[in-house]
Amino acid sequence: MQIKTYKTHSITTKDSIFKIIDAYVPRLKEQSIFVVTSKIVSLCEGSVVKKQDVNSKETLIQQSADAYLDYKSPTPHSIRLTIKNNILIPSAGIDESNGNGAYILYPKNIQQSAVSIWEYVRKRDNIQELGVLITDSHTTPMRRGVMGIGLGWCGFKPLYNYIGKPDCFGSPLRFTMVNILDSLAAAAVLCMGEGNEQTPFAVVTSAPKIEFQSISPTDKEVQELSIPMEEDLYAPLLKNAKWVVKK
Repeated sequence: MQIKTYKTHSITTKDSIFKIIDAYVPRLKEQSIFVVTSKIVSLCEGSVVKKQDVNSKETLIQQSADAYLDYKSPTPHSIRLTIKNNILIPSAGIDESNGNGAYILYPKNIQQSAVSIWEYVRKRDNIQELGVLITDSHTTPMRRGVMGIGLGWCGFKPLYNYIGKPDCFGSPLRFTMVNILDSLAAAAVLCMGEGNEQTPFAVVTSAPKIEFQSISPTDKEVQELSIPMEEDLYAPLLKNAKWVVKK
C-alpha cells in the first residue's frame, strides 16, 4: 500500500473545496482512494463559530453533540465525552487547533460531502473506480495519542467480512470483520500529520481488501457500519453512563 500526501496553502472559509482539489491534487488513477481531512471540508462550507460569538466551548459542545455525559466534576483535560454521528468522541468533534480564533465543527453532512467530492473527482479525472474518505483524529480509551478515524466515505465497501471464512486451522470465523474505513484513515492521517504539516489531502493506492463500488452508499449501508449501544462490546460501560440525549 502506498500513500502520497499533498500540501496546500492555509485553508480559510473563503476557499472552495473543489478549487483546492484542482489546484493541488493531480489527476488520479483508477482504484485510488482520495483522503480528505474533515477540517478543510468544514472550513470550506463555513462550519465554524468564532469564539466571541458563543458563551463557551462547553455550550457549543452541548449544542452540537447528539448526546453528552452528564457530570459536574471536571474531567482530565476539561474535556466532555460525547456521541456525535454515532461515534464516541470528545467534544462533539469540535476543534480549536489551526482554527485561528474560531471553533471548527464537523461538516454539516459528512456523507453528502464525501459523495460530492467523489462525483466531482470521478468526472474530473474520467475514472470509474475511486474511493473517497473524510477523516478526523480520534482517541482510544486507555491509550495515549490520537489516530485517524473515518467519518464519511464513498466508492468502496467500509467493511471486509471474514465471517464464515476459515482460520489457520480450518475453523470458520464467527465474528471477525475488518474495519477498512478506519484502517485506511489511521494510515492516511499518520502520513498527513497532526500539526503544521498543511497536508490535508492524501491518495492511497494498492490497498488490500478494497471492493470498489460504482454508486454512493445507501442509508442502510451507512447504518450497517455502526453498532447499537446495546450490542456493543463495551455496552456495560456505555449503557451505565449518564447520557443526556438531544431531542
